[in-house]
Amino acid sequence: MTKLGIVGAMQQEVETLLAAMQDVKKTEKAVAVFYEGKLEGLDVVVVQCGVGKVNAAMCTQSLCDCFGVTHLVNTGIAGSLCADLDIADLVVSEDAMYHDFDCVHFGYEMGRVPGMDVTAFPADEKMAALAFAAAEKVNPGHTKVGRVASGDLFVAERKAKERIIQRTGALCTEMEGAAIAHTAYRNGVPFVVIRAISDKADDSAEMDYPTFEKIAAHRCAAVTMEMARNLK
Repeated sequence: MTKLGIVGAMQQEVETLLAAMQDVKKTEKAVAVFYEGKLEGLDVVVVQCGVGKVNAAMCTQSLCDCFGVTHLVNTGIAGSLCADLDIADLVVSEDAMYHDFDCVHFGYEMGRVPGMDVTAFPADEKMAALAFAAAEKVNPGHTKVGRVASGDLFVAERKAKERIIQRTGALCTEMEGAAIAHTAYRNGVPFVVIRAISDKADDSAEMDYPTFEKIAAHRCAAVTMEMARNLK
């Protein structure tokens, strides 16, 4: 039986999902709050993981160990690394990798975790296809599929963006996706990461953050619900 773990970044997004859920049961673990219930007829567990790779990995492992999820989706926001992405556009992960994991001195390529057989953790093809279809339904013509780069760094400077592009070739950068992908990969759980873009790659366009967050939270929740309708 399918059970979807939903790792959300924004409180407004999580609240939107909870308002649409039935038979909700609340469990607190390691400070995080997990909500089990039904969403569009599908068994789901929703959690807001907090900022950074460790928080993200902890929540994902709890979803696997304590709640028995069979699939995972992570939604949130990211900074653009691609000139073709506009504010509030969506990125669906083809894969996810770390931009700040550096064991190059020991003979590993940038981003490769020693002991792992991949540098970038591949998203499940079926889930990525469902996510893309859902995103296109929610916001037609404004979704790209590609790499998500993650690190414990809020990226604000253009030089930092250029360095990440050179290291990873990613479409966007944020602080949790690769840790969730890494944990899902190690547990053999199909996953996909979905990100709403918070800025232009060259910072040429602006939107005040409260307006953007409202749009991003709505779109991420709507995409997740659309996926839940079709992931049976």
